[in-house]
Amino acid sequence: MKVTRSQREGGVSILSVKVVEKDYAAEVETALREYRRKANIPGFRPGMVPMGIIKKMYGKGVLAEQSYRLASNSVFDYLQKNKIDYLGDVIPSEEQGDFDFENGTEFTFKFEIGEAPALNLDLSEKDKLTYNKIKVDKKMHADYRSNYLRRFGRLVDVETVESDEALTVTLDNGDMQVQDAYVGLISMTEEERKPFLGKKVGEKMQVNVNELYKTASQRAAMLQMKEEELASVNPEFEMEITKIRKFAEPELNEEFFKMAFPGGEVKTEKELDKMLDEQIAAELKRESDYLFTLQMRDFLIKKAALEMPKEFLKRWLYTINEGKFTMEDIEKDFDQFLVMFTWNYIQKNLIESEKLSVSAEEATEEAKGLAAAQFAQYGMPSAPADMLEGYAKQILENKEQAQKIYERLYEVKVVEAVKAKIKVTEKAVSSEDFAKLAQAL
Repeated sequence: MKVTRSQREGGVSILSVKVVEKDYAAEVETALREYRRKANIPGFRPGMVPMGIIKKMYGKGVLAEQSYRLASNSVFDYLQKNKIDYLGDVIPSEEQGDFDFENGTEFTFKFEIGEAPALNLDLSEKDKLTYNKIKVDKKMHADYRSNYLRRFGRLVDVETVESDEALTVTLDNGDMQVQDAYVGLISMTEEERKPFLGKKVGEKMQVNVNELYKTASQRAAMLQMKEEELASVNPEFEMEITKIRKFAEPELNEEFFKMAFPGGEVKTEKELDKMLDEQIAAELKRESDYLFTLQMRDFLIKKAALEMPKEFLKRWLYTINEGKFTMEDIEKDFDQFLVMFTWNYIQKNLIESEKLSVSAEEATEEAKGLAAAQFAQYGMPSAPADMLEGYAKQILENKEQAQKIYERLYEVKVVEAVKAKIKVTEKAVSSEDFAKLAQAL
């Protein structure tokens, strides 16, 4: 079988393959015999159906399947042999005509590929980027410390609502009374908390429970009833505050440090503040790294100025999604897709040219980091090493999660490789200015 390549405008090539009877005859015969062996047709014993009947029933379909398979295999062999780089997948061409599998013996299949554009970045110190590092201020440290110590705090009674206290209330609307109902201000916005601020134990106020809690499950829990019973309830209640409690930070004594850090890694308030500053710095670095990656992505895409076969890529997306999306859907999100597709293409080329690789050990360490972060969220800042190993193994056994980890690590290596070739200036910025930079992307 001969493959003929015809280049078109817009970075597209059409690959034509002519398939004749001698190419597919043996495969078709073998497939029909298999159909005959499995055929279950009334009046015939299994495996004894006349081949003429089998050909009449399945001949056209088998011929179409086998000839197409041979043609597509020939195209892939041709692309590999000639080392032709292409984008996405090989798809059937819009130039493909109709086939007569009833009477024809020779068939010309046409396939389409999007040609991969040449990439020449030619990076040097003339290329400049800024790495924006977020400054840690006193308020940031205080807020982080308060949130951290909240995990180990306890509820204490207070007389006045000041911010995000937990309230115990009695609700009464004349038809029903609910005692010891819970209202958690911590889950509310500042605007939603305003009516409660300054209220004291024993004070009463009018509330609409539908406005107080938007979800049925929250209202049902507060009113101590089933969700399906809510429809019959008058939502207007008189609320009497019977108890106000707030989280009190733990006393930073020897008992606290033994409980919070059983491994003994933190023993004093000074060491605690140092650890918190390290955690803040690590979190801020992740944000700075992420923004820098996005800025580098946009910089490299602009510098590369690649001419992508956009119309082909739209047809490719439509084809591989098998009609799940209309062309209008694809058009709507195409610009965003093209940015990510181009960035992935640039990364792929840099990984090859810079000979970058990610080891299994590096992937395991990354998975351990994810596991440690999850444990920290649940109040375990120092999870045992064997536990981290076990969770890391589980993460990597999940193909989707493992792929994301490898993609992330490759992206980090691409960024570092480019960073070493260009001039990067570090700049300290406030969290407010950093947020503005992030929003601008």
